[in-house]
Order: sequence, then structure tokens, then C-alpha cells
Amino acid sequence: MSIRKDDTVIVLSGKDKGKQGKVLEVMPKDGKVVVEKINVVSRHTKPRKQGEQGGIIKKEAPIYTCKVQRVCPKCSKPTRPAHKVLADGKKVRICKKCGAEI
Repeated sequence: MSIRKDDTVIVLSGKDKGKQGKVLEVMPKDGKVVVEKINVVSRHTKPRKQGEQGGIIKKEAPIYTCKVQRVCPKCSKPTRPAHKVLADGKKVRICKKCGAEI
């Protein structure tokens, strides 16, 4: 997966199309990511212990990785990162639009 934790992404499709957020969690096995303030769902919970409160809790649900694109920090455009091997053998992600290292 070319998206990692703490990357800024933009949503390409769905109810939150066009919104930007920071990646909180990456699930490579499922091909999903959890993005801050994106795909917020309501969860109804019952109090399990005495003194604990129940109610409706809003939380972010996972979204498929193919529905988000990385936003370049330099040019601020959404792009699927390309990979480049540097002279010292280190592999880095680069922006396809401006060529900046991500």
C-alpha cells in the first residue's frame, strides 16, 4: 500500500467525496484505512458496567484504500505516489505531478 499513517488524503468517491483528512490507521490485510473525520458512523452502546454511560457514539469507520488519494504537501494536489530508488539504495515516494519527495 502506498498510503501510510499520518498521510493527508482526499476522498475520491462516496458520501464524503472531496473531503481531506489525516490517516489514523492503516489495515493492509483488508485494504482499508481509517481517516480522521471521514466516514463517521453512529454506534449505539449499552452501559456494560455500573456507573458507565451508554448512548450514541460517533466514530470513524474504515474506507477502502482505492477510494482515497495522497495529497502532495508541496503542490497540494491529489496524486498516487510513484516510487524512486535513491543513489544510497533508499526507496522513497515521489509526487507524480511536481516530482517532490513525499
